[in-house]
Amino acid sequence: MNKIIEIKHLSKKYGNILAVNDLSFEVREGELFAFLGVNGAGKSTTINIMCTSLKKDEGEIIIDGHNLDKDKEQIKRTLGVVFQDSLLDANLTVYDNLAVRASLYNIYKEDFKKRLNELADLLDFKDLLKRRISKLSGGQRRRIDIARALIHKPKILILDEPTTGLDPKTRKLIWKVIFELRNKYKMTVFLTTHYMEEANEADYVIIIDKGQIKAEGTPHDLKNKYTLDFITLYNVNEEDVKKLNLKYYKVKDGYKLEVKSTSIATKIILNNKELFKDYEITKGKMDDVFLNVTGKGKEGEENDAINLN
Repeated sequence: MNKIIEIKHLSKKYGNILAVNDLSFEVREGELFAFLGVNGAGKSTTINIMCTSLKKDEGEIIIDGHNLDKDKEQIKRTLGVVFQDSLLDANLTVYDNLAVRASLYNIYKEDFKKRLNELADLLDFKDLLKRRISKLSGGQRRRIDIARALIHKPKILILDEPTTGLDPKTRKLIWKVIFELRNKYKMTVFLTTHYMEEANEADYVIIIDKGQIKAEGTPHDLKNKYTLDFITLYNVNEEDVKKLNLKYYKVKDGYKLEVKSTSIATKIILNNKELFKDYEITKGKMDDVFLNVTGKGKEGEENDAINLN
């Protein structure tokens, strides 16, 4: 896949605080890219610079072949952005909000109606077109935020914590839309999220802290590197489990054992076939990866991280 976003040695200071510190990474075309970090890690600063709403101090940004320093307007057309805080006008209707946004891209009359109908079908808001934004629920408003970002058919959709605070039904709809856009249009999705199960769906993940990359890779690679594997063993006696000399704890109907890797788990099972009649192997979760990489919870509080290296 071709590179569609290139960030090279990006830095940004707020006074004496270095929010982004010599940050470099790439995003491939059509990729679901997860950009993770605690609050204050530099995620929003990086996104605001990419979206041309904040000036960088140093570095280079190339988006879809266009250099940010030379072609901001083209980059704006390439991006569709859903920020954490809605940019919709609460006093206007859904229709009027989207019409105003479309006019910025010279989308009018029949072209606008066609695009509006496409998005209304995709995001299920045909019954909301005449309603004021102020009268919408949080989930309904989020759907319109996404429609606003998609009105001009951008190549890249930036989603800054798009599902925070939404009910499960709306979250499911939004992710259905994201996967449809990627499959149908090969759209690149640049995601920040505090829901690690969403990051688990990404093609590639970067975790930053204090403006620097602390870990990167596929979810599978990161879980292999930063978490344990677990074997849940059923229908066995605790005395037999103790003989394995592994850390374990009791769960419903069995015992959960910690192992350092899948290969070690396989050896244990093969060497104790009489004991492993009913079991399952699972990897650690992206939550564990995040905690072990940053030593912090997602809100930025310190935790005692487990050093697995």
